[in-house]
Amino acid sequence: MIDVYAWKTTNGLRATLAFAECGLEHRVIPVDLTLKEQKLPGYLAINPAGQIPAMVDRSVGGAPYILTQSGAIVMYACTKARKLIPEDQARYFQALKWSMQAATDIGGTSAALQQVAVIAPEKVPSIIELFEQRLVRYFGFADQQLEGRQFLVDEISFADLMLYPNYVLRRALVDAVADFPNLRAWADRMAQRPGVQFGMRLLNP
Repeated sequence: MIDVYAWKTTNGLRATLAFAECGLEHRVIPVDLTLKEQKLPGYLAINPAGQIPAMVDRSVGGAPYILTQSGAIVMYACTKARKLIPEDQARYFQALKWSMQAATDIGGTSAALQQVAVIAPEKVPSIIELFEQRLVRYFGFADQQLEGRQFLVDEISFADLMLYPNYVLRRALVDAVADFPNLRAWADRMAQRPGVQFGMRLLNP
């Protein structure tokens, strides 16, 4: 059995989405960030950084295998299941590129926006607008990539799993200020997949 510790954030949903889409037997254990459960001693024993997601694979034999960081967990699930990893080398590296774009450019900007718009005690409109514009611009690159494609690298891959929660959680903002028809169609297509629906169940219980 694989335990996946997660919450309904971009990073947490990437992990639950990957295990669901890959069809691996797993159990999702919610770690409620609003209650600071990620700082409890039991969870810190799994991830001393006090962040989600984390996974504990007890099916490997010997000591349980612990892994953190959403991108690493997505790749672990895909590698273990031998799914969603393009066999073509050029397509694989394109998937890796878009996976990193989701994790760094989009994910990093979204996290910064959360800090300045929600967490920071002083809200500075110009700073908030700066990060909103940057985030929308990065999503625009994904929209361009999806022109004429069903998925980011034609076939569904780990790159789609990395990007999808980002867009779901920021869709209201993006759709309000930009017209990205390819991105919207892709997200709607992803949402129809049973694995995606199951993997996003923390967000839509």
